[in-house]
Amino acid sequence: MSKAIPEAVTRLIEQFSRLPGIGPKSASRLTYFLLRAPDEQARSLAEAIAALKAETRYCSICYNITTDDPCAICADPERDRRTIAVVEEPLNVLAVERTQSYKGLYHVLHGAISPVEGIGPDDLRINELVARLEAGDNQAGEVIIATNPGLEGDATAMYIQKRLAALNVRVTRLARGLPTGGDLDYVDSMTLTRALEGRVDM
Repeated sequence: MSKAIPEAVTRLIEQFSRLPGIGPKSASRLTYFLLRAPDEQARSLAEAIAALKAETRYCSICYNITTDDPCAICADPERDRRTIAVVEEPLNVLAVERTQSYKGLYHVLHGAISPVEGIGPDDLRINELVARLEAGDNQAGEVIIATNPGLEGDATAMYIQKRLAALNVRVTRLARGLPTGGDLDYVDSMTLTRALEGRVDM
């Protein structure tokens, strides 16, 4: 960047540019907005980011984002421990919870198998899922694979199905009421509810 732009400004633009969906122009707009914003607003943003990293962690059971370990869902005695929904991202947990029709537990993979992006099965929380199902205190009789419909989601679902084949557990997949290529966090609650109710054996 030009030497006419202070290094602190350039640095923030570069950091914003690394965020998903933020290009150089959007990063510049955000940076210059914060320059004009009251000091309190900029400080609040910085404190919120610092708190996000300092106060959150992954649940040691399901790997969802939490402040307490285990998370509120895993610790809730009212949840149905016979079912585990496997999702790609923490945002997917929120999408399923919005339906208010699923009362089981979750397992968050933190991604999907994608050879193009260099993401393989060992980069996800699949081994942890298998270990969870093999544990002596496991009560789950069904694993619902709720990965996003699309090439990566389907590849991940097929891989998980193969890994779980030797275990005494029913493996189901969300029904195809979901649009191919879509993300769970953008699906309306009614469509997701029907997909959950219409799940089928793999």
